[in-house]
Amino acid sequence: MTVMNASSQLTARRLERLAQLVRKQQVSEVMARTLDKLFDVEREESLRQLVQIQDDLAQLEKAYRMDSETFYQRWQAGELDDRMDFVEWASLYQMAQNLKERLAILELESEL
Repeated sequence: MTVMNASSQLTARRLERLAQLVRKQQVSEVMARTLDKLFDVEREESLRQLVQIQDDLAQLEKAYRMDSETFYQRWQAGELDDRMDFVEWASLYQMAQNLKERLAILELESEL
């Protein structure tokens, strides 16, 4: 179970209020456009971050002649040591996966 900090709790309360407005069909055109813009901005920023991380991953893949997915599986299995490059590689791989999940959620809206 994740404990939410004060900022996350405030955001959750605000989103619940927004959901109430949606359920009551009380969302204004301004609010709808603002939400669309928010999703666009978040999508663009996530894509920018993912491209940068993928560039970093490509450099490590080239240096060690191994794709990131194979590396991560082997690293998780304990087949590789904990040298700094590998710790960074694992972190970058996890960040890329998290960004891909985030983008999948953000792009659900564009499919509707």
